[in-house]
Amino acid sequence: MLHYAVVFFVIALIAALFGFGGIAASAAGIAQVLFFVFIVLAVGSFIVGLIKRN
Repeated sequence: MLHYAVVFFVIALIAALFGFGGIAASAAGIAQVLFFVFIVLAVGSFIVGLIKRN
């Protein structure tokens, strides 16, 4: 999940560099959503791991 967020972020940077503002904004939005999904899943996994350990 984090890998895809980084890939979309790089696509957004390259698109912005070449002047494709719409594509850059879309790719940045997708990267942001994927990053927040990664954070939620990572925290959830950490909490479940703590609960199951006890």
